[in-house]
Amino acid sequence: MEEQKGSVVILVVDDDELVRMTLSVLVSSLGYHCLVAGDGVEALAVLKSTSVDLVLTDVVMPGMGGLELLENIRVLYKDTDVIVSTGYHEKASYAAVIKAGAIDFIKKPIDQAELEAKLARAVRERCMMRELERLSKQDSVTGVLNRRAFDEHFSIEVERAFRQNYSLMLAVIDIDNFKEYNDKHGHQQGDDVLICLAEIMQECTRESVDLCFRLGGDEFAVLLPQATANQGTEIVQRILLSFIERNFGSTSLSIGLITCKRDKNRVREDDEKMMKERADQAMYDAKKSGKNCVITRI
Repeated sequence: MEEQKGSVVILVVDDDELVRMTLSVLVSSLGYHCLVAGDGVEALAVLKSTSVDLVLTDVVMPGMGGLELLENIRVLYKDTDVIVSTGYHEKASYAAVIKAGAIDFIKKPIDQAELEAKLARAVRERCMMRELERLSKQDSVTGVLNRRAFDEHFSIEVERAFRQNYSLMLAVIDIDNFKEYNDKHGHQQGDDVLICLAEIMQECTRESVDLCFRLGGDEFAVLLPQATANQGTEIVQRILLSFIERNFGSTSLSIGLITCKRDKNRVREDDEKMMKERADQAMYDAKKSGKNCVITRI
């Protein structure tokens, strides 16, 4: 838990310097990484330059108050949670603050034990939500990313490659004769083939750079950012040869490999759909060419 706390960034926002510094010391003493800002405007500047997990903000501040800051965070920084603090004389109610999008509410003067409990609960819930999100994007059989994750990552990687002007390759991989193998040997051994291919893909690709997916059934995909056509071909050829070496009966791989390059004259969604269709077609062409091969479309 202590190591987990140290990775959590909390931004304290209060126009009273003494309160701000006191809370900063308190939050840091609880094991969290603490940043400070004097009002909503300063807080947004911090959020723009730094990834923040949780904001603890006062309501009444000059320049930009806590509720306006909360509204901005909800729109611009959806992964950042907010706890609002108010003095007893202020009119912001618990219901109003929660309705506005805060995850919790705490009265001033802030009690250390209450703050510690609320921060611990907020961090615990964030971890649970992140784990649920991770599981929702993970294929249950192979452990690699699933179709939902592919659709999300594909849009992000295509846009990033376009903005930063580097190449992006997409490979669609289909296991040849998988149904026959599955029917003959049973679903458990069929799953073993899927798991083995996922492991091979991860072994043959670049760690923390390339992304491996199971799209469904016996179809997989690999996204290769900053890879030339030659590098992409080399990677997928390694995958193909490694799979053949495992000798799963008559199974082999048909792989379609394409370059993903944004066409500014097309709507983004249509352009991405066309790229995926090109990759699928290249894979089908590999099957038509006798299977167990790679077809590349630059």
